[in-house]
Amino acid sequence: MDKEKNTAGGFVDETKIDDGFFILKFQNEENEPQKITREIDSSYIQFHFCIKGKSKFLFNNSSYELPLNEEHSLLLYNPQRDLPLNLELQPKSWVISLVISIKKFHSLFSQEASYIPFLSDGNRDKKYYKDGDISPSMAIALNQVMNFNLMASVKALYFKAKAYELLSLYFNRAEDANVEQCPFLVDEVNVLKIRKAKDLVISRMAEPPSLQELSNEIGLSLKKLKEGFKQIYGDSVYSFLFDYKMEFARKLLDSGEYNVNEVGLKVGYSTASHFIAAFKKKFGTTPKKYIMSLSLPTN
Repeated sequence: MDKEKNTAGGFVDETKIDDGFFILKFQNEENEPQKITREIDSSYIQFHFCIKGKSKFLFNNSSYELPLNEEHSLLLYNPQRDLPLNLELQPKSWVISLVISIKKFHSLFSQEASYIPFLSDGNRDKKYYKDGDISPSMAIALNQVMNFNLMASVKALYFKAKAYELLSLYFNRAEDANVEQCPFLVDEVNVLKIRKAKDLVISRMAEPPSLQELSNEIGLSLKKLKEGFKQIYGDSVYSFLFDYKMEFARKLLDSGEYNVNEVGLKVGYSTASHFIAAFKKKFGTTPKKYIMSLSLPTN
């Protein structure tokens, strides 16, 4: 089962992964907060991930709230009472949620219950709450879900793979696995500098700085910039930027508000031919054919 509800400046998307397991995507591109509600009973565990911006969950008729800010996660479970989703999504914010029944969850982790606190015998009937950071590996998977652009026929399979990947990364027993593999990540200051570099190239995508200029601006050596960006985002700076620009261009084309030349200019291509070639390299079709496909009837 797959439901997508478009709102004025974003969307709410719900995809069934398995019986008792759903993935929800929330996006607010408006300048005003959006409120989203969904019934969730006490037999479900909730995992919420804020990829961009900030949000908060409201409980007890809004008398109690839990904030969820960018690059943070929130786990909620209360077997004694229903916890309906009551989400206030701030402007320019994205949240992805996994909602899974305790029965389904137990079937996945029955051999590992000893190290998952709320699955232990002593906590079986107790409420459980945990907030935490989103690791770089989780961030990659979350952004892949949010920016899904494959054929609709493989969406269910793709989301299923990503949902299980996210659960496995969330409960990765070696909490410092990323640090062990990437010594660079031990230094949180460097991580913040790399994230600043990502924000800078995105904000200037039409005229991005050179690597040396970027290195100077964030106060990190060129070598550490290259290594750190690859470790955190899984790609080089300009390869990451290329993918981002193409995704941004695709969304502009989706809006129907701009022609091919205008979109090309917005993402930094001075000639239409260069933009068309780049778009085709990424998506396997030209922008014009892509626009035409949007108007084709779907079964």
